[in-house]
Amino acid sequence: MPNIKSAKKRVKVIATKTLINKAANSELKTTLKKANAAIANNDANKAEAVRVAVKKLDQAVAKGILHKNAAARKKSQLAKKANA
Repeated sequence: MPNIKSAKKRVKVIATKTLINKAANSELKTTLKKANAAIANNDANKAEAVRVAVKKLDQAVAKGILHKNAAARKKSQLAKKANA
């Protein structure tokens, strides 16, 4: 346990940020799974699911949760599956 006041505050702040990042990551993964499932099942709404997934990836990059190249790679993979 930290003794210094600023270190104690950092522990609290990091705990809060970790929860926020975990929630955002979980939501992103769920969206990607839904998009992949829609593509696999050839659903009528697969284009919409891919669009939502791409939007979530862009938001994750903006929040600093995901690296921009990782998001670009995931978007490319989604588009490739959707167009195949």
